[in-house]
Amino acid sequence: MSVTTKTESILRRSDGTLAGSDRRKYRSWSDIALQVWGILVLLFLFAPIIVIIVYSFNTGRLLVSWSGFGFDAFATILEKPAVQNAVRVSIVTAAFSAVIATALGTLAGIAMARYPGKWVWWFLGLLLFVSVTPEIVDAVALLPWFVMLGQDAGMPVFNDGIVRLSIGASLFSTAVVSYLVRARLVGQDANLEEASYDLYASTFSTFRRVTLPLAMPAVLAGFLLAFTLGLDNTVIAAFVQVSGSTPWPVYVLSAVRSGLRPEIAAVSTVMLLLTLVALAVVALVLRRAGDSATDIARTMAGG
Repeated sequence: MSVTTKTESILRRSDGTLAGSDRRKYRSWSDIALQVWGILVLLFLFAPIIVIIVYSFNTGRLLVSWSGFGFDAFATILEKPAVQNAVRVSIVTAAFSAVIATALGTLAGIAMARYPGKWVWWFLGLLLFVSVTPEIVDAVALLPWFVMLGQDAGMPVFNDGIVRLSIGASLFSTAVVSYLVRARLVGQDANLEEASYDLYASTFSTFRRVTLPLAMPAVLAGFLLAFTLGLDNTVIAAFVQVSGSTPWPVYVLSAVRSGLRPEIAAVSTVMLLLTLVALAVVALVLRRAGDSATDIARTMAGG
């Protein structure tokens, strides 16, 4: 028996197939079909995004009419006060909503991880209910609630557009942060916190020096995800906005009536890059915390 035949017999498994690199030479048609199908699915998902990025460099008057390649659309962002105000409102709203969601979601996630019981499953059910509730339902419910608080209850702060938008955007984000923090702490032993109590540390000191640092990667990831979600709040924003605080998604909807212009695609491209940077920072934070790729995916999914 030759050396090649011996090597092949070692690599061959009990079912007659080859293992390792030799198996790749004998891929079945089903493997090839699945790979082609996967590529087609990715193209289907990302083709609209690629199109909007390409057309952000259009020098034409309308978005759908390609006239040439240039950076005129990005320069227009600096020339139109309405576009600048809409982008500013969206960024400020996303930041405020991320702060609200991170504060509430962090406390909720720590409570669910460190004080288990039947109440946790009820609370997770409520969070899931918030996550799957259609935005139109939240929007219809928030509008009269803000009106009641701002006018009937005499709380003018709820008449402010930024406040309304921030609270509305934080509803779903709070649930996301809660999932992330709980997923981070559930897999970690509470011995360090018990040791802190044994050393006569106060509850607040233990929370600040032990619990919060353990949960910090998930807290930062939740903040960045909440920020990106706040940039994309369209339905709720369309209902609760007030004059002078129109966010970018609502501005785009109103611009559809007169025809989309290339600056719409330019701002969308910038926001897409901002979102990708935020997600990359989330992955980097979790990676530096020692998480594997599987752990990062599980944490970002709240599992």
